[in-house]
Amino acid sequence: MDGKVALITGGASGIGRATAERFIAEGAGAVILADIDIGAARKTAVESHGLEAVALDVADDAAWDAVVDGVLARHGKLDVLVNSAGIAPFADIETCTTAEYRRVMAVNVDGVFFGCRAGVRALKAHGGSIVNLSSVSGLIGGVNTAAYNASKGAVRLLTKSVALHCARRGYGIRCNSVHPTFVETPMFERALERMRDPARARAKLIASVPLGRMAQPREIADMIVYLSSDESQFVTGAEFVIDGGMTAG
Repeated sequence: MDGKVALITGGASGIGRATAERFIAEGAGAVILADIDIGAARKTAVESHGLEAVALDVADDAAWDAVVDGVLARHGKLDVLVNSAGIAPFADIETCTTAEYRRVMAVNVDGVFFGCRAGVRALKAHGGSIVNLSSVSGLIGGVNTAAYNASKGAVRLLTKSVALHCARRGYGIRCNSVHPTFVETPMFERALERMRDPARARAKLIASVPLGRMAQPREIADMIVYLSSDESQFVTGAEFVIDGGMTAG
């Protein structure tokens, strides 16, 4: 990661923050936290040396171009894009409202699509890596995650399309997806709080993981570091599952 310039969405907390801190530890030249909550992103940047913060609503196409152009103007290049921003409401096909569904798709799918398009534009001159955060919910169904399932399944196949396009054009851009199970993040905690019995819901979710616990953000970040680094030069269009064995059975 030495000297690499990386842009991470949803970088203020959770997996995004853990990834940013790991990038710095591995020698990245600059790490930019892009988040809709610019106050939280700035706080993270202050607390973790070597980070920058920029405001970004990933569902805003024009905002993506402005942020990426700003990175290029300040640093002269972009080497790594991590599309980590996302939302995860619990709702089944009967209870998920149209507004909720559209918001999930706007953030989780449109945001990744816009990010990949802006990222390819910035990276194709010299190559690099795009890492998209999907989920085990992009591989298997869940009874109360209708919109989330749809969005993360879309991210999985969008990733493969981007990877094939870049490979055939000879851009030197690799694009891969990461599929975690339940991770101890603020987003997950907020989702649990909306459940009727959060403690019971947490216990039930943990019981579904063969290793018997939730993942930590650092564990997901370690995989993202590998996919962003020079050690994964021959890896593209692949899906990396980090789920404690959840999808093995």
